[in-house]
Amino acid sequence: MARRPDIDGRMWIEAVELLGQAERLHRQFFHLAVATPAAWEPPVDVFEDERELVIIVAMPGVAADRVQVVQDDGALVVRGTRPLPFGGSGHRVRQLEIPYGAFERRLPLPAGSFEVGTPELAQGCLTLRLRRLGGRA
Repeated sequence: MARRPDIDGRMWIEAVELLGQAERLHRQFFHLAVATPAAWEPPVDVFEDERELVIIVAMPGVAADRVQVVQDDGALVVRGTRPLPFGGSGHRVRQLEIPYGAFERRLPLPAGSFEVGTPELAQGCLTLRLRRLGGRA
């Protein structure tokens, strides 16, 4: 039989994980940005080495012509729109879990200068490679 501290510790870990998940969902679906009408933020993965940053932005169903990538005041901004796939077709929404509409994700960049390479969109993910210019800061 499990000891009481083991159960309490496991419950605490699960509670913290649920709070983290709730916060991510809240940011994703109820993000109220002052500077943009974005309705959601796509999730990202960021990898780094001495030469570059590699950013992968998950945005399934978003066409390349609906995405804009800009550097803005020490950050990389990815914005665009994900339209409803059956908009105007007469279909009623029965369940809607995937976010649609305008999105924006602002990623602060580390110190230094970067050159953004050609974005690659494949399998619902946008891959951005930012080459470091000069020495690493």
